[in-house]
Amino acid sequence: MPLSRDRIQHLASLTEGLDTAGLWWLSGYAAGLAGRLVLASDASPDARATAEPQTAARLTILYGSQTGNCRRVAESLAAQAAANGLVARLVRADVYPVRELAQETLLYVVISTQGDGDPPDDSRGFLDFLAGRRAPKLDSLAYAVLGLGDSSYPQFCVTGRNLDARLAELGATRLFAFAEADLDFEGIAESWNAKALESAREILESSAAVLADNVTPLRPRPEAAAWSASRPFQAEVIAQQRITSADSAKDVRHIELDIAGAGLDYEPGDSLGVVARNPVRLVDAVLEALHLDGDADVAQAGVSHTLREWLTARRELTRLSRPFLNALAERSGSANLRDLLQPERTDALRRLMETAQPIDVLLMHRGDWSGEQLVAALRPLAPRLYSIASSRAAVGDDEAHLTVRHVEYTTAEGTRWGAASHWLAERTEGDPLDVYLERNERFRLPADPARDVIMIGPGTGVAPFRAFLQQRIAAGARGRNWLFFGNPHFRSDFLYQVEWQAALKDGTLTRMDVAFSRDPDPCAGDAPSARAKSYVQDRVRERGRDIFDWLENGAHVYLCGATAMARDVEDGLRDVIAGHGARTPDAAAEYLGELREQHRYARDVY
Repeated sequence: MPLSRDRIQHLASLTEGLDTAGLWWLSGYAAGLAGRLVLASDASPDARATAEPQTAARLTILYGSQTGNCRRVAESLAAQAAANGLVARLVRADVYPVRELAQETLLYVVISTQGDGDPPDDSRGFLDFLAGRRAPKLDSLAYAVLGLGDSSYPQFCVTGRNLDARLAELGATRLFAFAEADLDFEGIAESWNAKALESAREILESSAAVLADNVTPLRPRPEAAAWSASRPFQAEVIAQQRITSADSAKDVRHIELDIAGAGLDYEPGDSLGVVARNPVRLVDAVLEALHLDGDADVAQAGVSHTLREWLTARRELTRLSRPFLNALAERSGSANLRDLLQPERTDALRRLMETAQPIDVLLMHRGDWSGEQLVAALRPLAPRLYSIASSRAAVGDDEAHLTVRHVEYTTAEGTRWGAASHWLAERTEGDPLDVYLERNERFRLPADPARDVIMIGPGTGVAPFRAFLQQRIAAGARGRNWLFFGNPHFRSDFLYQVEWQAALKDGTLTRMDVAFSRDPDPCAGDAPSARAKSYVQDRVRERGRDIFDWLENGAHVYLCGATAMARDVEDGLRDVIAGHGARTPDAAAEYLGELREQHRYARDVY
């Protein structure tokens, strides 16, 4: 064995929490040391010192990404920089050594905004540092920021916009204006990368910061078979069944897919991207409302399809966006809609975006549309990500399971659906389904199998924890496993109940706490509180003493589910830390932040 046991343990602690890019860089860096080479990447301070003067000036590309889009944009820029012989390092926000920020001379940031104004989880520590009193003066720094977001939310790209402003406030020089991109970000990202590369080349080459001929650039590992949203793998549905009872208000499906031949070496915590199509009845309703011919050819950006094809497979029909509402206000002449789009009406606009679909506002605000105008106003239809609910250690390399809530409801104007969930719910055994792998390196089981894990996943947020438990069982992990789950009713909505009960019986699931919000609380007996709604965050507070003991003994905490729920649970965790750790609210928040920085607290929220 080339390394001692102590060195192996030290190496394991150093690599815990690194993402794929970081691990591949580390392997390349080690090879570079062996061959006396220097890689254009993020070396340790000692390694950089040996590389003087070639790395005295360099480009740092930092990204904060929740779904992987920012990571891909940043990786593309890093690859282009390396191809042009520039010294560059690519680093995720949560592993960036903030103490080095004061020494940076050139920084590019690609960062997303989640939902209505939240930063990506991997960027919270970095942003908190910048916002705090410890943030350094950045008079020597030149920078640019690209923000990705979703214009169906009023606080579109606010994380990137605020970061751009804060860097300038700290004295950094903005190389070019902040750029923001919607879900169809590829064109803007490509243009931004080209501008960023040109500026970097001018700055770094003028500093003589080009790689020597003997330097080996980083070559990242190709993704599995390069499947992507634009080139998905065609999986086959093996099984599809409802796992809530027929009288439940929630229609949740368990779906099993055959992915043989795809090479999708997914890990627990990863997601599958699903390339879906809009419901036929919804497309028909839009065409009828606007009196448009679905068979008419429509050209957009040099591409021509029938209008029906655009609306079925290429344009978003279940989510509103501000650009679409702007176009609708112009075409309809609606004073009410124009008023709603004013900055002071943000809350009202948010409520509209949360409750209405394009067909609803098209019926409310009538206007004249051509097929070309409609296609131009609507956003591209984006794939949807679903946490993988299986471990390859349990189901084999040729299967992947999903847990999907079918969104379908009725309004006065007709039935409404979720695009991807309805598409999935209509698939039957043998049907094809276009998918690709979306890795989530931030949401990983601890490298040390002896660590305890606490998993909090109400509703379909329990999906990745099914995979976590399968993996821990297969690996013979010695650490304890504690699951929190919630849904409206025990009898009709207890997802994977038989599996959890079997795991509790054989001891592989150490503890399970449940909250069924529409059932009487069994802990309250006949008291009036028995009729009060009880949620997962309530169970977290009730079990606070044990949770804090687990945390103090090194447990990892995972949270998966809807954004609003995640905020409530996180409030509960801070209360637990404050109450049982004798800390102030600020100190409790700092404790939770430290868990995040140690990769012991991870969220997958949507």
